[in-house]
Amino acid sequence: MSAKVRLDRWLWAARFFKTRAQAKVAIDAGHVRLNGNRAKTAKEIGPGDELDFRRGWATRTVIVTAIAQQRGNATVAATLYAETPDSIERREAEAARRRMERAGLKVPDTKPDKRDRRALKRLQQSAE
Repeated sequence: MSAKVRLDRWLWAARFFKTRAQAKVAIDAGHVRLNGNRAKTAKEIGPGDELDFRRGWATRTVIVTAIAQQRGNATVAATLYAETPDSIERREAEAARRRMERAGLKVPDTKPDKRDRRALKRLQQSAE
């Protein structure tokens, strides 16, 4: 096994993208950063490199732990990287925020003013 592999091939092998073509599109669109810099498709990566990429709503930060030339099953793919704790926390917080908004709850931008506080109080009293 070689010590380095193309970025698009690794993203595909690690199962972040279904095809290498999708990985290439994401890289070319600037959604993938390698060690803090914008990456190119053919850039070779190795263990210890840090990747930041956006996939859907989630932005992930992973550290490359192993290299694979071919796509394997999900358990093998999970051993190719380690997601940073900060990335996991951000991703879960974003998912929780989206769940709340879908349920109709929106976190206000500012504190409630006098009129809003009175409306909240009336609402709470009517629920009792």
